[in-house]
Amino acid sequence: MLGGPVLVLNQNIKRESGRKVQTGNISAAKTIADIIRTCLGPRAMMKMLLDPMGGIVMTNDGNAILREIQVQHPAAKSMIEISRTQDEEVGDGTTSVIILAGEMLSVAEQFVQQMHPTVIISAYRQALDDMLETLQDISTPVDVNDREMMLKIIHSAINTKALSRWSGLACSIALDATRTVETHSNGRKEIDIKKYAKVEKVPGGIIEDSCVLSGVMVNKDVTHPSMRRIIQNPRIVLLDCSLEYKKGESQTDIEITREEDFTRILQMEEEYILQICDDIISVKPDLVFTEKGVSDLAQHYLMKANITAIRRIRKTDNHRIARACGARIASRTDELREDYVGTGAGLFEVKKIGDEYFTFVTECKDPKACTILLRGASKEILAEVERNLQDAMQVCRNVLLQPCLLPGGGAVEMAVSQRLTERSRLLTGVEQWPYRAAALALEVLPRTLIQNCGASTIRTLTSLRAKHSQEKSSAWGVNGETGTLADMETLGIWEPLAVKAQTYKTAVETAILLLRIDDIVSGHKKKGEEQTGGGQGAE
Repeated sequence: MLGGPVLVLNQNIKRESGRKVQTGNISAAKTIADIIRTCLGPRAMMKMLLDPMGGIVMTNDGNAILREIQVQHPAAKSMIEISRTQDEEVGDGTTSVIILAGEMLSVAEQFVQQMHPTVIISAYRQALDDMLETLQDISTPVDVNDREMMLKIIHSAINTKALSRWSGLACSIALDATRTVETHSNGRKEIDIKKYAKVEKVPGGIIEDSCVLSGVMVNKDVTHPSMRRIIQNPRIVLLDCSLEYKKGESQTDIEITREEDFTRILQMEEEYILQICDDIISVKPDLVFTEKGVSDLAQHYLMKANITAIRRIRKTDNHRIARACGARIASRTDELREDYVGTGAGLFEVKKIGDEYFTFVTECKDPKACTILLRGASKEILAEVERNLQDAMQVCRNVLLQPCLLPGGGAVEMAVSQRLTERSRLLTGVEQWPYRAAALALEVLPRTLIQNCGASTIRTLTSLRAKHSQEKSSAWGVNGETGTLADMETLGIWEPLAVKAQTYKTAVETAILLLRIDDIVSGHKKKGEEQTGGGQGAE
């Protein structure tokens, strides 16, 4: 008897192997790519999706579309995952990465029947290294302090979105917000958009009313109607504790034998509240924010001291206010000192927008956190505007962290494709064919741009190839508005190197991963088999 592992297959376990699996994976990947192919470029179409709860999502963002799609095929799930990875890593290029990964697999399909997948994978790995090297060669450094240039870069990212009509406003908002949250510590530049640049969506008004606040806005009102609603240059105290008498975590019983004991218990509660209010009053604040509750008695004492209190704010909002006004968050009132008080804010006010009250802490001297106030006609429009704005801020962040640019409009893809085609002639053996196919696969992005404009695909693409081979310039690409050829440097269409490099890495790595799979073993029961006892016997 052999000593190797024994695999007992149940009747419910299905196994597919060999070329059939690879062909199936390629087909699934191509289907996902075809779904969002029309969402690339300034003339991109939008998709309307119905989520399981009956809500509507209208977008042309690759990640937002694929997030709502329910798929069964494992290869299709991998494709959806790479879109999410791209969005988390660099925030842009979610549509491009899916289209490119689908094309990389599509061109490999002809070789799967003729050679071993590891040969194709080896050629793809070499092609990826050469792609990244070429990107570094043709990239140009940028001065991040040049506001005009930064706005052009962000405009290139927004131009393909629904927000393109208000691109001037959106570019300014994205740049100002990203600049605000930029910090330098230990010689490193840190830009945490997710934590410190909060987007508040308030339905109503028009999109032109949107702005970046030089401070923080929270959806709260003052706790007592007699408290001040407008304070100039407020002294702010931030608390992480409740201004209420502490109660037992679970059910607590107190046995009272004398009548005066109950009076004493009430008196102790009052003394405790008075003590914590005295601790707060001792640092002479104008404004108190707490993450927990404020009792009626505490409100009374604070109001007598002319102090405004806001309760039950989120922890994330508390951290933003701390960064905006220079305060420190106290976990206990008895540890409050003068250095815990924030004096960086110029104005505190409570405003009513629609039916809701909003608290504004603005006119901060050096805010390291901000709130972006978005106005618009409906929740669906605001949700799409927020997605577009997040992409724009991520692009701005990428350029600030890695200040290198590449021309957009498919110019880079054509330049890299030409360079790889030339290098493929130097290769020997069968690897040169998959390597050349990877070079041709890059042309899918300019081709899709031309198709989405409604221009003649073959004629325009041939002209673009000729431009790149004759002029040796990597700046010629497709004008996404008209479908004609244009110099991207003259048009001012730029893309960050970080986004493009991440797109190539993710697309090629995914193609390699799916080509490497030669077996799919599935152990799911079918509904009909569950009722008839389909799990009997063994093979």
